[in-house]
Amino acid sequence: MGRTIAEKILARVSGRETVTAGEEVLAKPDFVIAYDFPGYTDVIFRQMEEEFGIDTVAEPERFALFIDHMVPAATTQEEELHENTRSWGAKNKVPVYERKGIGHQVAAELGYATPGAFVVHFDGHISQLGTFGTLAIGVRRHLLEAFVKERIKFKVPATTRIDLNGTLQPGVTARDVFHHIVRVLGPRSCRGQVMELGGETIAALSLEGRQSINCLAMFTGAITAVMNPDEKALSYIRKRQRLDIEPVFSDPDADYAARHEIDVSDLEPIAVIPPSPANTRDLSEVAGTEVQVGYLGSCASGRVEDLALAADVLDGHRVKDGFQLHVIPTSQEIMEQAAERGIITRLINAGAFLSSSSCDYCFGRMGVMRAGQRAVSTGTLNVRGRMGSPDSEIYIVNAAAVAASAIEGRIADPRPYLKGHGLKGKSDGAG
Repeated sequence: MGRTIAEKILARVSGRETVTAGEEVLAKPDFVIAYDFPGYTDVIFRQMEEEFGIDTVAEPERFALFIDHMVPAATTQEEELHENTRSWGAKNKVPVYERKGIGHQVAAELGYATPGAFVVHFDGHISQLGTFGTLAIGVRRHLLEAFVKERIKFKVPATTRIDLNGTLQPGVTARDVFHHIVRVLGPRSCRGQVMELGGETIAALSLEGRQSINCLAMFTGAITAVMNPDEKALSYIRKRQRLDIEPVFSDPDADYAARHEIDVSDLEPIAVIPPSPANTRDLSEVAGTEVQVGYLGSCASGRVEDLALAADVLDGHRVKDGFQLHVIPTSQEIMEQAAERGIITRLINAGAFLSSSSCDYCFGRMGVMRAGQRAVSTGTLNVRGRMGSPDSEIYIVNAAAVAASAIEGRIADPRPYLKGHGLKGKSDGAG
């Protein structure tokens, strides 16, 4: 019986020839990543010393910290948190990456997305590193163990395989593809498992589009997502990867918990209706709903492809008076690329408000909404209070639909605005 890519990676880091879903192993993560956030890293740092008597981590090259929330600091408490992280990193010889963008994206740019590597974080959106054949998992309850021990106890997960086939229509993006997966299979379809994706649609997608899909894996109940790295992924990451590990791939006869095939040829733009990421509808069902705020950004979107697509929609138009369109590139590298291509200028000229890369708009620290307001968003969540008042509402849509809605002040289908554009936003990069 063949093995999945997840099983092969976990076998290597456990010092085993093979492992099987359901087995408990002692696995050594290749990289342990975290961002500083109250109640998480500050608590881990304290527990290391007070409960375990550990002054510094072993093998600091395996660790990385990101300061990507509360940037820039708005209170003395926030700056004290950041300074604590900087000081801990200096003491432990662990790199601290600050003001480079959202850590999940920057981790890929910096080569922590090594094909065949095992990466842990407390935040599940690290799953987007799976785009490059990396098994990257949010282990919230066990991250402290990774800081104080070489190996962590880990139960080998089963894998569900999803093959996506068909060609996407103009105005339909990877975001729509993921939300369609949730609609077809359900929000618990991969519960506790690895979601492995493939098929002709995935092969045709840009790396940025693949990152969007993998980033959102948790909303199927999956603990992560992974793709067998093709030449597109390998050519991007080879010059960046931090470890010399041979990429691994699932065997044709691998044992999967389930296999699904989904055709996306007729897929239309999708809207995810508040207050749950499982409330998936065709955008046409809610078109015309009045909205006052637009957010284009997050670790799931906000890459060059998304920014260019929004600029294509906005060309020749202006953001509606009174509408707040916040555009937050996912990383500084992405912002630089978008600036070089003139995308930033096009967005600003249309009336968008551009801000530096951070997580702050996504989790409601910046651009907060009052009661009664509605937003169209490419953020990760639409639960109550995510972007401000618990009496505001968030509709998750793709980047083009955010831009179209900004023009009209109501949820709008972006496809009429893209006619004749030839989808200039299409990209083969990963930021």
